[in-house]
Amino acid sequence: MTQPIIIATIMRPNGETGVQTHFNALIDYLNAHNQPVELMTPYSAPLWLVYPVFAVRKLLKGALSVWWYRYWHAFFVEIALKKRLKNNSHCTVYAQCPLTANAALNARVSNNQKIVMVTHFNISQAEEWADKGLITKTDKLYHSIKHFEETTLPQLDGLVFVSEFMKRELLKRIPKINNVNTLVIPNFLADPGLKTPIETTADLINIGTLETRKNQSYLLDIIAALRAHGTPLTLTLVGDGPDKTLLENKARDLKITDLVHFAGFVANAAELISFHKAYIHVATMESFGITLIEALARSKPVFAIPVGGIPEILNNNTVGLALPLNDVYSAAQIIANSINDQQWLTETSIKAREVFLTEYTNDIAAKNLSNFLLQNNF
Repeated sequence: MTQPIIIATIMRPNGETGVQTHFNALIDYLNAHNQPVELMTPYSAPLWLVYPVFAVRKLLKGALSVWWYRYWHAFFVEIALKKRLKNNSHCTVYAQCPLTANAALNARVSNNQKIVMVTHFNISQAEEWADKGLITKTDKLYHSIKHFEETTLPQLDGLVFVSEFMKRELLKRIPKINNVNTLVIPNFLADPGLKTPIETTADLINIGTLETRKNQSYLLDIIAALRAHGTPLTLTLVGDGPDKTLLENKARDLKITDLVHFAGFVANAAELISFHKAYIHVATMESFGITLIEALARSKPVFAIPVGGIPEILNNNTVGLALPLNDVYSAAQIIANSINDQQWLTETSIKAREVFLTEYTNDIAAKNLSNFLLQNNF
């Protein structure tokens, strides 16, 4: 029997994050190809231990909450992995973050058990916590997290980068990972197919947690500028998060509540993309941007700020257009000129679907990833 792939994550098995989308897409692909695969999460440990400990976090704030989250989630993943790996069986552990990678390194009992990690995070997990406002860049924990990554990643058997951008960034910050086997492979999805032509009922859609890094405030400014330009376009904001009230208040202040629909959390939110003319993404940093390929899969153009790995998806503006980060009126002009150009919409929609089929489907990207995870020359 082919050696199993054990996916290790601190997240729940199901959810709307890009990480969960990634490992569930891989699981579906591996199951369809009869490749043994297992998922290990903190909830794979004895639940009578997990739930009482996890309940405590609600009482904690700031850096202490972050430390607690990282420590206990990694702790329970390590317990589960130690139980699974103690029999010295051949396998590959596919860790979804540095915490689970380190847990796997601590749990493995022989070199027959290979540890490969995918770099979902943006620059560093320390940067992500700082962007959420839960720690600052002067906190000891911030520097501790970066040091943890710098010591853990060079010990791995393999590293998967979801973009060339992330590979460049990490090689620059952690030169020792030059000695680790690496693969650059984008995120991927099972092809949802194109359903019977669907009438669009709105213009732009954005899916994601309502938080500062996702920059939805800038989106509202763009919608207001579009109205001032004489091209009022509707926007659907899908997601929940700490900035929800702030954004709702801003929409009222800008007098665009008739144009902006706050949809809240929606299960299988990507299905809503088909009812819109285009997808818009204005995050200030993104290692990849999986919602963009959800749009390409549904033959929708994308507008996006070209940060991080986003330019790799924009594909020299063949599947959409880049927007400026700090010039709301120029961004509005770009959108207005293109979304009202039926020829541009048609041609870009066709190209979006073509690029998805050639670069981001399970049958291409997931196949390359699974081959990398199972290779024998680590």
